[in-house]
Amino acid sequence: MTKHNIAVIPGDGIGIEVIAEAIKVLKASGLDFESTNFDLGGARYLKDGEILSDSTMDELRNFDAILLGAVGHPDVTPGVIERGLLLKMRFDFDQYINLRPFVAENVDMICVRENTEGPYIGLGSFENKGTRDEIAMQDSKNTYKGVERCIRYAFELAQKRERKHLTMVHKINVMNFAGDLWNRVFEEVAKDFPDVTTAYNHIDAACIYFVEDPSRYDVIVTDNLFGDILTDLGGAISGGIGKAASANLNPTKTTPSMFEPVHGSAPDIAGKNLADPRAAVISAAMMCEFLGEAEIANKIKAAVEKSSDASGSTSEIGDAIVALLN
Repeated sequence: MTKHNIAVIPGDGIGIEVIAEAIKVLKASGLDFESTNFDLGGARYLKDGEILSDSTMDELRNFDAILLGAVGHPDVTPGVIERGLLLKMRFDFDQYINLRPFVAENVDMICVRENTEGPYIGLGSFENKGTRDEIAMQDSKNTYKGVERCIRYAFELAQKRERKHLTMVHKINVMNFAGDLWNRVFEEVAKDFPDVTTAYNHIDAACIYFVEDPSRYDVIVTDNLFGDILTDLGGAISGGIGKAASANLNPTKTTPSMFEPVHGSAPDIAGKNLADPRAAVISAAMMCEFLGEAEIANKIKAAVEKSSDASGSTSEIGDAIVALLN
């Protein structure tokens, strides 16, 4: 078994608590790894202004994977940590795939979200800011390369699954530039995967189907903004935010990929041992799978599923998962 070198960013609030349980489960699972903690997040920023320096990025670059809890602090302006830490890692490490699985009764789907383009790259401008004539422009950048590699990854994933079905979600009837590119590339790449059946949904229709008929979906591919919204809805219909895990992947493995629960730092319950750690544990399982440890990943996911009725404190749920590993 390969020994894996994992960077751990517990972050803020409940992130610290749920990551402790994820590490507990990883140790009990038999995974051979070493971990190094990095003090990053809102609390660190308030202490000395560090968000994510270039020198820290250089350190992180040497790890096989990054496991992150949650970042955010009520005393830090919204967006400062998210853009300076989360988005910086996604962009600089070229983590161009955001992967979100959803498994529950009548739901077994996975969303592939393009993770480094769209409106989240920070392009835009103000005119006449602070006046009644103010205009705010927010640009969305979509490149052939970025769209093609995301769609191809989604087709490859769909091809490995039993149903072999892929749905693209966009708004091509209104977003006539970005939507046109996504649609053309989707149809082009589909020719390389004749065994994968395809469908298309507008984003507003997909939101309705997610609630009324989620079983229609197998693999979904969409852009950064629509994926952000749709995957949170997916979490809501498949067990809640406490089970919502995610991966930010660089499939080439030339830089580390990052794995994180999608919930926030929840400062209102931080330190009370109340947070559900299952999303962090599932994220750790996704990390194991990406690192080539499929057997361990499946063992962890099975234990989490068996623990679905378990209740109690953060640490008690973690203990329950550990007890179910064998």
